[in-house]
Amino acid sequence: MATKAKIGVLGASGYTGSELVRMLLRHPRAEIAMLTADRRAGQAMRSVFPQFSPFDLPTLVSIEGQDWSTAGLDLVFCALPHATTQKVLKDLLAKAPDTKVVDLSADFRLSDTSAYARWYGHEHHAPELQKEAVYGLAEIHKREIKKAQLVANPGCYTTCAQLPLIPLLKNKAIETDGIVVDAKSGMTGAGRSAKEAMLFSEVSEGFHAYGVGGHRHMAELDQEFSAAAGKEVIVSFTPHLVPMNRGILSTIYVQGRRGKTPEELHEILLNFYDKADFVHVLPFGETPQTRHVRGSNWTFIGVAKDRVPGRAIVISALDNLVKGASGQAIQNMNLMLGYPETMGIDQVALFP
Repeated sequence: MATKAKIGVLGASGYTGSELVRMLLRHPRAEIAMLTADRRAGQAMRSVFPQFSPFDLPTLVSIEGQDWSTAGLDLVFCALPHATTQKVLKDLLAKAPDTKVVDLSADFRLSDTSAYARWYGHEHHAPELQKEAVYGLAEIHKREIKKAQLVANPGCYTTCAQLPLIPLLKNKAIETDGIVVDAKSGMTGAGRSAKEAMLFSEVSEGFHAYGVGGHRHMAELDQEFSAAAGKEVIVSFTPHLVPMNRGILSTIYVQGRRGKTPEELHEILLNFYDKADFVHVLPFGETPQTRHVRGSNWTFIGVAKDRVPGRAIVISALDNLVKGASGQAIQNMNLMLGYPETMGIDQVALFP
């Protein structure tokens, strides 16, 4: 059997950390060699997530005091809060410069460190690493990811919006003004930490918008959409919280440019993702549901005609914990380590 890469998961007690473990357990070329979780340090993974009881996994340890120079890790997934990540990775890469990193936080997604400071409220603690970081939307930046040491895994909302819109912007097929992204996410997008606003009685039987007019993912969208269009693009983006565990559904409103019809926009997306492993464009007029991608690394995209001439409604759906986080992170790992892109993450959606 081929040699397995030794993998560390920093922040394994969160939702994205546990999802990484779930998929890595079935990855034929990955050996889980380190799991960290500061509040749970010293505990077995099975005591935090009982579904892992049958598996022999490393005991959870604290990041504090780790000797990265002797850890022998080939690649690390970092599922830590923003700001904390910058300090940890700065130390890790100084002591183990050959270790590859996929960062699932927002810390290295913005190439402009002044934009990071503006949106996140503090200076970037590792600007020298930011210069090396590659934005990890595999369908768009695959060539750069293959050569990268540090990959910034995209946000879940941004992945769901970028996959349908970037091909249309690259092809100058839609007007750059007036794009509206109306997005809804399941509860796991808010993380696993205890929060009063996330209590069952606070969210059950309700549905609400948040971060209205100022959600941090807007900076990520501005950056990637502007790069795709070759000019500044600022979209209207509003996230909503839905009382379900998993999934993101984005309903996107666009106007065809220079007479481009919704059918032509659909054809552009079909051609762009013709050979993509994890993006599926539905027949024209059909639209996806979050349940169609639950537990999978797939993004489904549908295009429908609006009643306003020339305007199209583009709907995309993905699992926020898989393609929106951990599955996409392993997709990036596969590219970075020279493995087949689909290895270990080609599971079909769980339905119902």
